[in-house]
Amino acid sequence: MQRFNKKLAWLPRFRIRNRVTPRVIQALLRASQMGGANKLLKHGLQAQTRVVGVGGASVPVRIIRPNGKAKGVVLDIHGGGWVIGNAQMDDDLNVAMVKACDVAVVSVDYRLAVNTPVEGLMEDCLAAARWLLGDCEEFAGLPVIVVGESAGGHLAAATLLALKQWPALLARVSGAVLYYGVYDLTGTPSVRAAGPDTLLLDGPGMVEALRLLTPGLSDEQRRLPPLSPLYGDFAGLPPALMFVGELDPLLDDTLQMGNRWAESEVFLLPASAHGFIHFPTAMSSRVLAYSREWITARVAD
Repeated sequence: MQRFNKKLAWLPRFRIRNRVTPRVIQALLRASQMGGANKLLKHGLQAQTRVVGVGGASVPVRIIRPNGKAKGVVLDIHGGGWVIGNAQMDDDLNVAMVKACDVAVVSVDYRLAVNTPVEGLMEDCLAAARWLLGDCEEFAGLPVIVVGESAGGHLAAATLLALKQWPALLARVSGAVLYYGVYDLTGTPSVRAAGPDTLLLDGPGMVEALRLLTPGLSDEQRRLPPLSPLYGDFAGLPPALMFVGELDPLLDDTLQMGNRWAESEVFLLPASAHGFIHFPTAMSSRVLAYSREWITARVAD
């Protein structure tokens, strides 16, 4: 990981300064995803896109099913700083889960914060979760694991807190896997104190970005759960598996969340930056392998 960090040091740090640059990045992402169906076919899999929802709220999802009968379902919420990304961007990770864990994956294609307040993204993820847990006949009765990365970790935690309004739905969630999420939208101490040598993420710049994405709110309002999940009530939530890197400005978010979550297993990865599960390193491979083993065990329970 230390050797790989030397390459990361050459990359500019991600920072949300406006709403134009994310649109350009999003267009490039979609162009790079052309031919995605052929990549899935190489694994003998296909993806289905459909619009789901409850109570008048609807959201597109991307469903990848195993070749045999699914033993469980993963609700995947992608990252991208709330402003870039889509349900297809996690295909590689999701295919690995489908094949290793015998689960179906439902990835949420929530709206992005370039046009929609963060609260709208939370509503999209909650609508997908309520559909999967309550109205989806295909996966009725199967255990559900919620997986979220970075901004997706924030949306996953916020979704689980919101599901406490429907105890019967929440009871079907067997666990949550959260990679380096953002849990305080005012910025935890590690975000505010991140130095100029931070890899990939501009820590202090995140504070201004969070304000940009939640216009009209005071810091006190930004701290209210579920907008800032860190300050929510975690009683009754399913077991959680969390990972964060030592070199991630979001370090405190995960460590503080792990202290508050009643049943959690938290891993601090040495010499690791934000986004490390996407890096071609042995450490990343071991983290993902452990996550899949954990999901398999939770589904079996």
